[in-house]
Amino acid sequence: MNDNGFLRNNRVFLMGEAETGLTYSHELYGEGFYEFMLRVPRLSGQVDILPVTVSERLLEGMTVKPGLKLGLNGQFRSYNKLVDERSKLMLTIFVRDFIPHDAAEQNPNAAELNGYICKPPIYRTTPFNREICDVLLAVNRGYNKSDYIPCIAWGRNARFVRGIAVGQNLLITGRIQSRRYNKKLSDDLLEERTAYELSVSKVLYDSAAERESAATLEESAGDILHFDR
Repeated sequence: MNDNGFLRNNRVFLMGEAETGLTYSHELYGEGFYEFMLRVPRLSGQVDILPVTVSERLLEGMTVKPGLKLGLNGQFRSYNKLVDERSKLMLTIFVRDFIPHDAAEQNPNAAELNGYICKPPIYRTTPFNREICDVLLAVNRGYNKSDYIPCIAWGRNARFVRGIAVGQNLLITGRIQSRRYNKKLSDDLLEERTAYELSVSKVLYDSAAERESAATLEESAGDILHFDR
């Protein structure tokens, strides 16, 4: 698969405002990368605060500071980071390009992933009998790398994916969300943490996923996504 194919496996569109300024992250082959948090509204009025990584080459003439309104096209990526002598999966939105902010945008948070289930899905119900299923999706990237993206499905989508086998190809669309939860460290100590995941709105698999992916390449996004503006 060529580079354009890998880019189409993993596509994200976000529009919001910077929650923080830039923090230096790392350097790769002489290219510096920075991080900031982006505040993205939901239709419900709540917000998701999402981690963003951007190359210094995209920042020329641009100052990212709290309150700056911006849009971006990118990818939902993962990497491993050593935390307390243990490898931890970290997630970030990697910017491919910035686009002008549009206050009239109806769907400021859209993502599409085409990948493979790499762990058995975990199905459960809440105390209020809401059905949930967690899926870990491996999405191919260039240079023999993969991104491992946690996805969460609800209701009928949860029932649909709970029995799908490891290795199955899925095409998933939805939005990237931030979710706070409490991690129990000991009997009397809780630590608040934030999880980032793709909240599923639509899922296809097998030949249907391949056909939908091909159609997406030709139609440049469809009804849900807003890429390549």
